[in-house]
Amino acid sequence: MIMAGIAARLRITPFGLICLVGLVATLYLSLIWAPRERVMGDVQRIMYFHVASAWIAEFAFVLVGVSSVIYLWLRERRWDIVAYSAAEVGFVFCCFVMITGPIWGKPVWGTWWTWDPRLTFSMILWLIYVAYLMLRVYGDDLPQVKTFLAVLGILGTIDIPFIHFATLWWRGLHPDSLVMTEEGLGAGMEVDMRIALGVSAVVFTLLFFYLMSRRMALERLRDETEALRERVEHRHPGTVGI
Repeated sequence: MIMAGIAARLRITPFGLICLVGLVATLYLSLIWAPRERVMGDVQRIMYFHVASAWIAEFAFVLVGVSSVIYLWLRERRWDIVAYSAAEVGFVFCCFVMITGPIWGKPVWGTWWTWDPRLTFSMILWLIYVAYLMLRVYGDDLPQVKTFLAVLGILGTIDIPFIHFATLWWRGLHPDSLVMTEEGLGAGMEVDMRIALGVSAVVFTLLFFYLMSRRMALERLRDETEALRERVEHRHPGTVGI
């Protein structure tokens, strides 16, 4: 009841309020509570946001691919909406990855960018996001365009394993994963760092689903508005747009 009242005052849903509280907790754990890394110093704290964003950027496009397969199978508009919403929100997180990576890389590697395999495949994912969303915006709302988008969404998922396993398959500058190691999950990190990263990953996942739900609701509202406009135009030709 208390959270519902606070959410109403802030004009957000209780789920949105949970995400907001989670973000505050993530900032505290990542920037204050987690210990300072001995070699990289405070710049390492970017990892708590960079890794969580990378996880969401990859997960979102997998969701685009799965939704696209179901859309091609069932031809139901709701799966097209899921794919579109996942791509739009996932793109935001992917941009965050592409911004925080160089901010971390400059003091640690001495360069803003290098064509390391993981970075290169991450850039490819970003470009796939851009192509997908540009076609959404500038392509006509035709079944053929949606079919092409679904195919692009499926093909784009091929890039995900290359990003995820790039540090295992090729030698590059990007550090090996400290989360998934041969010794166990998170064995390459101190306990406090694991907790901060775990909370960040959970909160970013919740935030992704919150933003996606809002984006899907907006798209459904757009469909309803368009249907209403067509009914009015059918009954009273020439009145819409006056």
